[in-house]
Amino acid sequence: MTESEVNMFLAGNAKMFEPTMLHAIKSSLLTQPESKTMTIQYTPFKDPVVSLIISLFLGSLGIDRFYLGNVGLGVLKLITFGGVGIWTFIDWFLIMGATRKVNTDKILQICRL
Repeated sequence: MTESEVNMFLAGNAKMFEPTMLHAIKSSLLTQPESKTMTIQYTPFKDPVVSLIISLFLGSLGIDRFYLGNVGLGVLKLITFGGVGIWTFIDWFLIMGATRKVNTDKILQICRL
């Protein structure tokens, strides 16, 4: 990808990734061949704000963890009613960071392929 394509991609998607990993993501994207440009640009990422809203309303049922692809944690959270509310409360503060981590792992995985 060209530097301008990478900068435009990051300008529109920076909130989806961990801020500390933006430099590593940019470096990885700059080394990608042009054939991967469309794949990278059209890869869907989870929105941290949507994760927070889901967590606020359906977190005790584990829906927030299912949304992130953490099926095991989602089932555990579901059968424990969000850890009797404690896990649900903690996730209200951590779910946005977990979403950014999932997105960061996803973009770095695509760059490695």
